[in-house]
Amino acid sequence: MAFPQNFLDELIARSDIVDVVGGYVTLSSKGGSYWGCCPFHNEKTPSFHVLPDKQFYHCFGCNKGGGVINFIMDIENLSYPDAVRFLAKRANLPVPEDTGDGDSHLRRRILSLNRDAARFYYQTLQQPEGAAVRAYLERRQIRTPVATRFGMGAAPDSWDALLRAMLDKGYTKAELIAASLARQNKNGRVYDFFRNRLILPVIDVRGDVVGFGSRVLDKSEPKYLNTLETPTYSKRRVLYGLNLAKKTKRPNIILCEGNLDVVTLHQAGFDNAVASMGTALTQEQIRLLSRYTKELVLCYDNDEAGQRATKRALEMLNNTEFSVKVLHLPNRMVDGKPEKQDADDFIKAHGAGAFERLLNDSENGMEFRMAQIAGKYDLRDDSQRIAYAAEISTELATLENAVEREIYTARAAETAGLTADAVRTEVKRALYRRIKGDKRRQERRELNPNATLQPQGRGLRYENLRSAMAEEGVIRLLMQEPSLFSGTLPVTPEDFSSPFLSRIYSLLLERRQAGHAQSLAQLSSVLTGDEMSHLTALMQKPESTANALQALQDYAAVIRHEKAKRDSAGMDPLFSAKDTYKQKKGYGGKHHE
Repeated sequence: MAFPQNFLDELIARSDIVDVVGGYVTLSSKGGSYWGCCPFHNEKTPSFHVLPDKQFYHCFGCNKGGGVINFIMDIENLSYPDAVRFLAKRANLPVPEDTGDGDSHLRRRILSLNRDAARFYYQTLQQPEGAAVRAYLERRQIRTPVATRFGMGAAPDSWDALLRAMLDKGYTKAELIAASLARQNKNGRVYDFFRNRLILPVIDVRGDVVGFGSRVLDKSEPKYLNTLETPTYSKRRVLYGLNLAKKTKRPNIILCEGNLDVVTLHQAGFDNAVASMGTALTQEQIRLLSRYTKELVLCYDNDEAGQRATKRALEMLNNTEFSVKVLHLPNRMVDGKPEKQDADDFIKAHGAGAFERLLNDSENGMEFRMAQIAGKYDLRDDSQRIAYAAEISTELATLENAVEREIYTARAAETAGLTADAVRTEVKRALYRRIKGDKRRQERRELNPNATLQPQGRGLRYENLRSAMAEEGVIRLLMQEPSLFSGTLPVTPEDFSSPFLSRIYSLLLERRQAGHAQSLAQLSSVLTGDEMSHLTALMQKPESTANALQALQDYAAVIRHEKAKRDSAGMDPLFSAKDTYKQKKGYGGKHHE
C-alpha cells in the first residue's frame, strides 16, 4: 500500500534513528555521530555509522545503509508496510490502513491463522484425540506445566481435522496452504500438513506464532517436520525458544540442535537454551542472538554431524563480539559400548547438576578447534607432528589478539611435544602470509577504480563513471544544501548517464515541488534496500558546501559535456537503460511495498 506522505513524515519525525538503532546496537558517540558494531555482519571493530542530523545509517564494512524504516525492515525481517506498522506502534501513531496491500494483508492473515491453529492443537492435546501425544510426552518425561509454557499441542490422526476447524473460523483453503498448514495433491484434494504428531509452535521474539515444528510419535519418517517457508516463517531467521530465553537471568545463551533438547533444558532450569530449526547456524540467527547476549555456548550433539555443525558455527562466530564456548557431551555406555548422546539424553541420565558442571567446564572455541586438529594426527610420528604444526599455525594466525596467539601457541607446542619457539616461528610465518594476502587483495581493489567507485548492485552499475561521479556530487549538494533549489538548476534528469541517479534527482525535484523536506530517510518508500544502501554510501563521501553554487555548476558542466559526447556518438544509453530499469523494478508509481 502507499502510505500518505504526511503520515510517513510524522512517523519518521517521531522515530529518531539513534533511539531506534540503539535498541539493537550498542552505540558510542563520536564527533556528533554514533558508531557501533554492525548488526548485519560479524565484526569486532565498529564500522556501523549512525548520523542523527541526517537520520540515516551506513556500514563501511558491508555497505548496508538507509533510514529508520530500512533498519527495521532488515533487523526485524519485515516488509516495508510491516516495518512502517512496527514503528507506528512504537511511536503510538495510528496507521491509515488500506486493504489493497496484498502481501502484507496475507502475512497478517497467516499470523492470525497460526495463532488459531496453535490454539486448536493445544486444545486437541487436552482431548481424547490427544491421548497418544500425552503418552509420548509422559515417556519423554516432559511435565505438563512445561508443555503448556511452550504451547505444545497435538495434531490428530486425521486427514482434515485442522482444515475443517479453520474453515469454520472463516479462513480459506488458499490461506491454509500459504501458511503451510495444509497441502494440495494432484487431484486437487486439500489435507492437513501435520497429522498424528506432537506440535511445537514456533513463537518469535514479538510473541507471534510464525510457524510450527513437529515430531512423530513412533519410528516413522520424517521424524521431524517443520513449516515450509511462508510469508511469516523462514528457518534461517528464527530460533526455537528465544521468545523465552531472551528473559533469562543467566549470562549466556545455549545453542542446541533439537527443539526437545531446548524443552528438556528449560525444564531442568536452563531457561537460556534455544535451537535452530533444522538448519546450521545462519548469519541471520547470529544477528538475532546478538540482541540478547554476547556469550554463546554451543551444545550440539556429540555425533559426527554435531561436531561438523560446531566447527561451522565457530568459523562463523570467529572474530565477532561473541565470547564462544563449546559444551562437550560425553558418550554414554550402552551394553558396555560407548554411544553418542544429546542434551536431552544427558540430563535424563545424570540430572541438572551434572549438566551445570559441564556448562561451567565448557571449553572456548579455540580450545575446541585445537582439539579437533590434534585429533587428526598421530603426534608420535615426526611427519605427522610437522603437518600438525603447519595446520595449527594457520589456525592460530586467525586470532587478532596477540596475547591469545601467544597463550594458544604455547599450548599447541606442548600438545605436539615441540618447543614454543618453533611453533611461534611457524605462527608468525602464517600470520605474515595472511596479512600479506589481505594487503594484496586490498591493493588490487584500490588500483581498480571500477571496484571502488562502482555500486555493488549489478543493476546499479555506472556506464559512464566520470559523469556518474559528477551526478553523485549534484545529489550530495542538493541533500546537504537545500537552498540550491531556489535557483535554476543547471541540469535535468535527462542529462544524467545513470538511470538510478537520474531517478534520485527526479525524486528530489518532485519532493521540492510538493513542499517536502529533502530527507534521505523519506525515500525508503520508493527505493529498494540495495538502492538505499548505495544512496547512503554516496552520501558518506566528502563534499564541501563552502562554495556550493560553484561546485554545482562544475558538476553540471561535466554532466553536460559527457551528455554531449553521447549525443554526438548517436547514442544515449540512459533512455534504453531507463526502460529496462523500470521493467525490472516496477518503476512508474508502483512502490516496492
